[in-house]
Amino acid sequence: MLFNTTQFFVFLAVVLALFYSAPRGWRKYILLAASYYFYASWNAKFIALLLTLTAIDYCAGLWLERVAPGPRRKAVLVFSLAANLGFLGFFKYYNFLAANLALALGRPPHSFFLEIVLPLGISFHTFQSMSYVVDVYRGQQRAVRNPIDYALFICFFPQLVAGPIVRARDFFRDLWGWQPPSPEDVARGVFLIALGLTKKMAFADQFAKVANGYFGNVAAHPGALAAWSGVFAFALQIYFDFSGYTDMAIGMAKLLGFHFPINFRRPYLAASMTDFWRRWHISLSSWLRDYLYIPLGGSRGGRWLTYRNLMLTMLLGGLWHGASWNFLIWGGYQGGLLAMERALRGGRSADDDWDWSYPIRAALTFVLALIGWVFFRAADLRQSVQVLGQMFGGSGGQVLLEPWHFGLAALALILAIGEEKGEWFERVIRAPLPVYASALAAMLFCLEIFGVLDAAIPFIYFQF
Repeated sequence: MLFNTTQFFVFLAVVLALFYSAPRGWRKYILLAASYYFYASWNAKFIALLLTLTAIDYCAGLWLERVAPGPRRKAVLVFSLAANLGFLGFFKYYNFLAANLALALGRPPHSFFLEIVLPLGISFHTFQSMSYVVDVYRGQQRAVRNPIDYALFICFFPQLVAGPIVRARDFFRDLWGWQPPSPEDVARGVFLIALGLTKKMAFADQFAKVANGYFGNVAAHPGALAAWSGVFAFALQIYFDFSGYTDMAIGMAKLLGFHFPINFRRPYLAASMTDFWRRWHISLSSWLRDYLYIPLGGSRGGRWLTYRNLMLTMLLGGLWHGASWNFLIWGGYQGGLLAMERALRGGRSADDDWDWSYPIRAALTFVLALIGWVFFRAADLRQSVQVLGQMFGGSGGQVLLEPWHFGLAALALILAIGEEKGEWFERVIRAPLPVYASALAAMLFCLEIFGVLDAAIPFIYFQF
């Protein structure tokens, strides 16, 4: 069930109706049943895997509170993390490792392959579950006693597939102290769902057609102009696609009385790659910071250890996205840029002030992001090299974007700057009803004019 289908909105309407018509004590059971139904609609056989990981980490949390500090307590933590990473590693990375082993042995790449189907959302719910266990181990989170509560934390359908990654303390605060959504929460939730749907169908999918056409046959589109426009199209596709999904997830959660963290904050307005990662996929960036970068030592061990920790964190962040050398290189590229900025900046904090140099810094940051997206989108390393060669060594070529594509991009830029400086989103939410309704009507009009009704263009992060 894709978020941008009639089937899903019928499902959402039924869930909302059942949730609010049922006695309060039944509501979490309704959400749990709806979440498992949502998951099973993709592939019911992986329900067993989801239940297994849920049971392991639920029990691990209880054991961690009962076992005294020492080797036994650490063994419980290691067992839980090993189970999560073991399942994730097998389903996501086995064939990648098998292919490289086969090449090392001089055999065909598919010699040791298995027919493995990647379980839906496994990268997201394993990270969410691991953060809970680690927080209990650190004493930052009480173990959850009710297995129904913990199961709902893992499989809550608005964010099950592609996040945002929600911390246990935030989710259980809302669950245990549940309050009906305020009128402002309802207005915000409806607006976010409409906004996310507009981002996906009227913006992301329009640019997806260009990006998919280019990366589907790079040789048919030679030249620097074709390469840059194809990569530019993908940069806008992935932003509108993923932030659109996140907006819808946050909006649906608000309608149910839950509050998810912001996951995007206008990343293409960043004036440095450090600032970019404070704005892009914020729940993953903060997860990597709290559970990987800081445990590695963060910036406490001197500059060279800081550079190492940045590089290791982003390498693993790249590998989290996918099992290929492209993602590993993309992560290393991001880590290298962050380390370079840290070295050039010295002890000064990242500068994101809007002064005379801001347009130059923002443009340079965007170009650096575009180069990284080549590795993220290309089918393999060979195609990445081919695209980069065209971008920096090609001549001429044809721009793949139509003038109205640039109009959409310009509109998005104007709205992003308006939100950065004027917070138009908050103003619309709190505005009189005619203004709010006009904004919703404008998005519906945009969907009518530009919306792409094509189920063959799924949300990008569903594959992770």
